[in-house]
Amino acid sequence: MSEVLSQNEIDALLSALSSGSVDANELKEEQTRKKVKVYDFRRPSKFSKDQIHTLQVIYENYSRSLGTYLSAQLRAPVTMEVLSVEQLTYEEFIRSIPNPTIMNIFSLYPLEGSAIMEINPNLGFAFLDRLLGGPGYAPTKTRPLTEIELTVMEKIAQRMLDYLQEPWEGIIEMSPSLDRVETNPQFTQLVSPAEIMMIVSLETQMGDVVGMVNICIPFLMLEPIMDKLNVHYYYSSTSSRSTPEDTVAIRTKLENAFVPVKVLLGRTIITVKDLLELSPGDIVPLERSIKNDLEVVIGQYTKFLGRPGVYDNKFAVQISHIIEEGNEDE
Repeated sequence: MSEVLSQNEIDALLSALSSGSVDANELKEEQTRKKVKVYDFRRPSKFSKDQIHTLQVIYENYSRSLGTYLSAQLRAPVTMEVLSVEQLTYEEFIRSIPNPTIMNIFSLYPLEGSAIMEINPNLGFAFLDRLLGGPGYAPTKTRPLTEIELTVMEKIAQRMLDYLQEPWEGIIEMSPSLDRVETNPQFTQLVSPAEIMMIVSLETQMGDVVGMVNICIPFLMLEPIMDKLNVHYYYSSTSSRSTPEDTVAIRTKLENAFVPVKVLLGRTIITVKDLLELSPGDIVPLERSIKNDLEVVIGQYTKFLGRPGVYDNKFAVQISHIIEEGNEDE
């Protein structure tokens, strides 16, 4: 039997705890007792502990990147962490999620097949409410998505899938692509009910709303790269030294970066009355003499001194001194 509770079973358990019919202390005592785990020899485990640990490392990196993106996109603090990484049958996964829900069916080219990113409806509707200008509250009653909500969800789901590329690049270079969004899990039959799936559960919190983001990947989809799903291979791939081509690419990007440069003619202090009465032709005396060098400011820091002049009928400044004070990082 499955150890995963359905949404109705979870609600019933919470209701029993709040009503007092189930004692929390008894549950803690039951948890400390030695348990016997049922093992089905007709359905052996297909993922080793090392492979599961590698997947956990991958999705811990993914949850951090995705949490940062969602915080910026929703303009609200979003925290995500890996709650569990386990293998279940497809039937057990489908029975454990609510109906309706938000199921994003996607592909991971060049891997064959389809996977699922299931977003709990309370969390998904809170995202939509925030994106559409609301405070980010979850609805009191779940319902299917409207056409507008479906379009918005497709865009944010594709962006969430794009962040899978970086944590997976140590194993394989993939291109996640959203195929469609479904709301009824009973009508979504990707593989046979007995097929083993890798389920990664990400606990997500935005304000007072807490929900799960479940990523369901079939074993058949990951089978071509199973030999690479080990911690040694993952870290040896991600910690490789940069090549000369990488150095040239970074230098090229830095050389083409735009840096704000301004020349400070001088400073002065005047009253608001004098400022309001200024007109073309008025002279504002500055504290700097015309014989003094001008400050050349790059970004927020003075890095050079120079003399004003004209070059090719344009105002210009000739660098006379280099300011070497301050941190090199500046």
